[in-house]
Amino acid sequence: MTNTTQKTNFIAKHAKIVTAFAVFAGATSGIFGSLIEAPSMAIGFVRLSVALPFFVIPIMMKKEERAVLKTISRTDLIWCFISGAFLFAHFFTWFNAVKFTDVAGASVLAALHPLVVLLVTIFIYKKRVSLKSIAAIFVALLGGAIVVGADLSSFGSGDTAMKGNIFAVLAAVFMGLYFAVGDHVRKRVEGRFYVMLVFSSCWLCFTLGVILTGTPVLGYAVSDYIFIACMALVCQIGAHAVFNLCIGHVSSLYVSTWEAGEPVFATLLGVVVLSQIPSLNEVIGCIVVVGALLYYNRQENKQ
Repeated sequence: MTNTTQKTNFIAKHAKIVTAFAVFAGATSGIFGSLIEAPSMAIGFVRLSVALPFFVIPIMMKKEERAVLKTISRTDLIWCFISGAFLFAHFFTWFNAVKFTDVAGASVLAALHPLVVLLVTIFIYKKRVSLKSIAAIFVALLGGAIVVGADLSSFGSGDTAMKGNIFAVLAAVFMGLYFAVGDHVRKRVEGRFYVMLVFSSCWLCFTLGVILTGTPVLGYAVSDYIFIACMALVCQIGAHAVFNLCIGHVSSLYVSTWEAGEPVFATLLGVVVLSQIPSLNEVIGCIVVVGALLYYNRQENKQ
């Protein structure tokens, strides 16, 4: 039995547990992002440049792996690259979110992506969802409104916190679309090939972004590159790659909903690492969002 097969079997057997560990790895993204001074486009380009070789080289170095890659249909290749474009949009908006507002608030709003997955599930995949699940979604939306409530008076006045909230909501939308597409494509494309194609697409988007915006990728503080490298290893590989591998064995709704627990870890890390004390509305909003989404996950498991 090959190492690849052993890893695949391990993930297939323990996908739900592995997903939980990946959530904690993903929670560090906001911490790293807030510590990096480089612009978002540069962060994404360097991050993907560090992580991508870990997935491209093992496949391209083996003839049999390249042969499997050639069997993937053109339609699935297109969907893989669309998924990568959504991941690019998520990263770009998320990096901006944590630069404009605190990690706790941004994490809670970005955790609303299961709502997007739910809408796709109902209206695109035509699957039935219980009334209790729908009720949980509305409660989660209420929690998100509580988080941004304190900043509504500053909308349009250039307040950075409100900008951060908007970016965080956009990050949730793109994350939801990214998970929803993955749920569709992973039924036909094996995990390691899907991850390589999605990350390659994301890297290409950041490359184009760097070129079109004229964003430099060199000349930043050494600490920035260290934090970006850590982000690539912990978040890109430890979280996003693992999520994509798990989606082949559990639904995107399960993965997306477990991601709702990320704000709790992110908030705790923000207090410990950045000394960011969350406001009362952020604490309440966090409790409401996480509680509602976990209840939603329970309803999905019953179904």
